[in-house]
Amino acid sequence: MSGKRVFLVAAEPSGDNLGAKLMASLRKQDPSLCFAGIGGERMAAEGLETLFPIGDLSVMGFVEVLPKLPVILDRLKRAANAIREAKPDIVVLIDAPSFGLRVADRVRDTGVPIIQYVAPQLWAWRPGRAKKLKRRVDAILALFPFEPDFFATLGLKAIYVGHPSIEALPLPGARDAFRAAHGIAADDLVIEVLPGSRRGVFNRMAPIFGDALRRFAQGRKAPVFLLPYVANTDALSVEFAKTLPGRVVRVNSPEDKRAAMAAADAALSISGTSVLELAVARLPVAVGHKVNALSAFLARRLIKVTHVTPPNLIAGREILPERLQEACTPETLAADLARLVDDKAHAAAMRAEFDAVCAKLGEGEIRKGIYPSDRAASAVLEILSRRS
Repeated sequence: MSGKRVFLVAAEPSGDNLGAKLMASLRKQDPSLCFAGIGGERMAAEGLETLFPIGDLSVMGFVEVLPKLPVILDRLKRAANAIREAKPDIVVLIDAPSFGLRVADRVRDTGVPIIQYVAPQLWAWRPGRAKKLKRRVDAILALFPFEPDFFATLGLKAIYVGHPSIEALPLPGARDAFRAAHGIAADDLVIEVLPGSRRGVFNRMAPIFGDALRRFAQGRKAPVFLLPYVANTDALSVEFAKTLPGRVVRVNSPEDKRAAMAAADAALSISGTSVLELAVARLPVAVGHKVNALSAFLARRLIKVTHVTPPNLIAGREILPERLQEACTPETLAADLARLVDDKAHAAAMRAEFDAVCAKLGEGEIRKGIYPSDRAASAVLEILSRRS
């Protein structure tokens, strides 16, 4: 298998994180592999020279895509041309199926095996698109335990590898160490704030979150706010920090972000992978999310599931409130956050629910040294070996 070429396509920060872990695991299992493709700062740290910045593609929602359509079409063409020129031994599309699967359409005739890492959420909407998906990819690497059975009913093979978020278990002593490093007192109230890693989402959610946090802080000693950011949101987070009613500590590296979750008392987050990461850290969280009104109108007619936040999906019921669209108001979010901080029994109950979610995601295997990214890498290498 020496010198095999792997072309990776990650179009947003969550995929960049997955891609970086996959690259590290692939290199550990086969150091001779060569990588090319599209990724962000995390994959760059693993040695990937990206074809173009993923910030060009960081957009979410039906309507939000329209202004960026010319750029997206150009990037699709460039990605497909790069795959044809590179002649890789395998292509791995990471999350962002709206972009990655369109790349697959353009290179399917090359015969190169194509893997979709993170299953498209057909269980949430558009199950009728299974036939089209089957034509586009050779295998699906699934993050959630219920997905292989679902895709089997549609005639698609999905390999359950687990969710890499479960790898970031709380580190002993991280809370005290992070607080000491940043001059945060043991009795300071610390709130983590996650308005999103996409610029459009950040711009939409930051004013709502800022208002909510100002309401929450009224009558309290000024909290300390922890604000993770990525390259896409660096400048935005600097401006947002100025609006918060207390000291702000911005964090960027994966290690600091993990430690920040351990150091916080509660969090305010958009819906998405970040909520699952908070669940793994056992950090109680208030969740709010808004998309463009027309996007929401269309989504409500297509989505087939009751819940959209990952911990609720995994639990199969609401274990934390999801404040979406009209329900996502500063008043409601401030009240949700206040309850997490002031009602210790409520916060403890949410942590217990997170225990059950993490057990379903295979936390026990992580403690034995069996990691989702390693399983994903093994699946990629197995498909490569079959091709050889």
